[in-house]
Amino acid sequence: MSASKRERAQARKRYEKQQARQARKAERRSRNVALGVSLTLLVALVLIAIQLRPHPTPPPEDAYANNEEVTSGAEPDQDVDTPEEGDAPEDVDVPEAPEPGGPRHTGLDGQPLAAPDPAWAEDREWTGTITINGQPVEIALDGVAAPTAVANFVNLAKNAYFDGTTCHRLVTAGIYVLQCGDPEGTGMGGPGYDWGPIENAPAEDSYGPGVIAMARRGGDGQSMGSQFFIVYGDSPIPSDGAGGYTIFGHVTTGLEVVTEIAKAGTESGETDGAPATTAVIDKVEVQ
Repeated sequence: MSASKRERAQARKRYEKQQARQARKAERRSRNVALGVSLTLLVALVLIAIQLRPHPTPPPEDAYANNEEVTSGAEPDQDVDTPEEGDAPEDVDVPEAPEPGGPRHTGLDGQPLAAPDPAWAEDREWTGTITINGQPVEIALDGVAAPTAVANFVNLAKNAYFDGTTCHRLVTAGIYVLQCGDPEGTGMGGPGYDWGPIENAPAEDSYGPGVIAMARRGGDGQSMGSQFFIVYGDSPIPSDGAGGYTIFGHVTTGLEVVTEIAKAGTESGETDGAPATTAVIDKVEVQ
């Protein structure tokens, strides 16, 4: 082969290699673009799903009209102002519990906490105190109507599970609740187990001032853990496919401790978020 032919052959090989490299680069760019589009679509779908929330009916104008038995002397005009008709937001989240699989916590004996045995409720009424920000909130727990929930709460309290935890969520429109019981203070924590069933849920979906009830995941009656909420104003919380929310106790005196926290609103100024006044459960005692 002449020198000129060899040069042309070598030039052709170099050209073919260059074309192959460019083709591989173009293929990688196409894959990256496709991946970016997929991720963008996924983020958009997640954001859309987050916006799909239940729509409870607005509360009555006077959320404290029937509050004589549970406010322990707090006058209606001293409590949190309820919104005027039509002011309740369209989207109000019901009290939610976290997804299962969180860290498992141990009791005072160093052993993992166990799912509640209804027998621990002893088929009786329990009394106790939730001390929030150094102030006592006296409670009564109904071990007859809600034995599983009371057994769970009593066992956690006796293991100092709630001591030093923060009430992470306050809702000031649509429903009126202070949500507590998460050892992480984020709304994502729990005892490391789930339990059910729903007990003692009101047929009319009405939760009055002073009610103490369990949070759970939507549509799942076996998803309760440690998170509970204290109702400080009449709250219509709609049932879902699983039912309502387990009422296991009520505040007997000291509800004004919760209403004072609610008066300050949330950190963000929105109607649903972390309380602006940090609400720390110093200790829970039951007997």
